[in-house]
Amino acid sequence: LRMLQVKLIVTGDDFGYCPRRNQGIVDCFLAGAISNVSLLVNGSAAADAAKLARRHNIPIGLHANLSEGSPVCEVLKTNSSLLNQDGFFHGKMGFRTALSKGLLNMSEVKQELKAQVELFHELTGHLPPHMDGHQHVHVLPEVRHVFAEVLEEYGIKYTRVPIEPGLHNCDWIPPSLMDFYLGVEEDSFNTVDVFTKHGIRWPDIYIGLSTMGRNMSVSSVRSAIDSAILELRAKAPHSRTVTIELMVHPGYPSVPPVGGCGEGPDDFSQSWERLHELQTLIKPELQSHYKSRNIQLCSFKDL
Repeated sequence: LRMLQVKLIVTGDDFGYCPRRNQGIVDCFLAGAISNVSLLVNGSAAADAAKLARRHNIPIGLHANLSEGSPVCEVLKTNSSLLNQDGFFHGKMGFRTALSKGLLNMSEVKQELKAQVELFHELTGHLPPHMDGHQHVHVLPEVRHVFAEVLEEYGIKYTRVPIEPGLHNCDWIPPSLMDFYLGVEEDSFNTVDVFTKHGIRWPDIYIGLSTMGRNMSVSSVRSAIDSAILELRAKAPHSRTVTIELMVHPGYPSVPPVGGCGEGPDDFSQSWERLHELQTLIKPELQSHYKSRNIQLCSFKDL
C-alpha cells in the first residue's frame, strides 16, 4: 500500500441538525478528524452551521433532505405529495413506501431539491461543491433522475454513491438494518449509469454503513479502509491515487425539544452513538494510521 496516494474525505453528515450536532462536528474538524461537512438546510440550526463553516473555513456541501422534517420550498409546505397527514415529510421508510406506490410527484421533488440548493447558496454564499441525499434518498428510483438533473443544472460536480465494499461480510449489522443497507446498495448500483450520463462524479470508494454509531472503532475504520483499498487495487492495479469518502455522524447528543428539521430530533440524534463517533474519530491512533498509510484528508474541491 506504500506507493499509493490515498485522498480521504471524511464527511460529517447532518450539519445544521441542532446546536449540539454543530458543535460536535466543529470540534471534530478542528481536531483534524473530519475534513468536510454536509449541511441539512431545513435543519433547525442550519443558519448557525453555515456561520460556523465560514468562521472555521470548513468545506461544506448539501445534504439534500426529502424524508425528515419540513420542505424549504414555500409552495410545498402546505399541499404536496411530499407530505404526510401531519404536514411533514414521509420519513425514511415512509418516503420509500410512498415512492413505490407512485404517490410522489417528481416535479415537486425537483422543486424542493432546487429550493434546497438555492437556500444553501443563500446561507453560505456559494453553490455546494457536492450534494448527497439524507437517508440515501438520492439513489432511489425516479428520484435519481431528478437529482442528477438538478446537479447538472447547477453545475454541482460531486455526489455520493453508497456502495460499500465488504458490506456483505459485516456480521455485526442486525438483519433489519442489513436489509435496508442492501436496498440502498441495489438502488446505488442502478444509479451509476444515470449519474454517469449526467457527468456527475463521486469518489472511488464509499465507506460509512459498516462503521456507523456503535460499530465505529479505530479498528473498524482502519480495516474498512484497508480492505477497500486492496479490493480496488485488485480491480485496477495501476492506479496511483485512490479517493475515498468516509461518511460519519459525530456530535453531542441532541436534547429535545431542540433540534431536528421541524419535528424535533429523532432517536438517532439523541443517542450516545453520536458522541461515540466523535470520540473515536479524534483518537490519535486513527490519525497516525492515516499517516502510516499515506492517507491525506481532503474535501471534494481538492479532488
